[in-house]
Amino acid sequence: MTAPPQQMARRLRDAALQGDPEAQALLGQWLLDGRDGAPDQEQAFRWFLKAAAQQHAMGMNMVGRCHENGWGTPVDFFAAANWYRQAARTGLDAAMYNYANLLQSGKGVALDHAAAVALYRDAADQGHAKSMTKIGRYYEDGLVLEQDADAAFFCYQQAAQGGDFRGMFCYAGLLAAQGQVEQALQWLHKVPETATPGFMAEAGRLLLDSPHEAVRAVGHDMLGRVTHAG
Repeated sequence: MTAPPQQMARRLRDAALQGDPEAQALLGQWLLDGRDGAPDQEQAFRWFLKAAAQQHAMGMNMVGRCHENGWGTPVDFFAAANWYRQAARTGLDAAMYNYANLLQSGKGVALDHAAAVALYRDAADQGHAKSMTKIGRYYEDGLVLEQDADAAFFCYQQAAQGGDFRGMFCYAGLLAAQGQVEQALQWLHKVPETATPGFMAEAGRLLLDSPHEAVRAVGHDMLGRVTHAG
């Protein structure tokens, strides 16, 4: 029988107070998400730091996330990059992806697309769907990697099947361009299940330019969802 949420939270906090880095990282996530009450970003950041101080991979990654997003601490891309880099060295796919994103954008570190692609590849080899989407974009744009439409299609397909909403959107775009509109619509309808409001707004506007009426209708639906949620 699963313990009640309050009892689970108490056990988790006790383990965290005793210095268990896994419990500290998990407690930080609970506090960040508001699993046991209102979200508390400052407390979450403190617990992530405690886990990170013990070289806990996800703890280090989440300290980076806090610095990048301003969760419980001021935005500091340089600090975020340092924490992501340390976590990436442990082989954590999420940290590789997050560090690669900063390398790709030049935030907190020097812009380095080649290094970003290498990290995305390492994460994708572990099945990280978001990283597969990024590789697909490099193939599609012909940046660092030689332009290869077939490789981009494969990467987006794998990312979509892995559950990445950006991968679903990109995969759907290539399917529609090939005339496979019905399949494209199936993937587009899945995007809102996990997409952020910001992505939904951007995707919705892009879909309005589609030559396919059914695709434009999905765009209107996405924009409507964002407006309603706001």
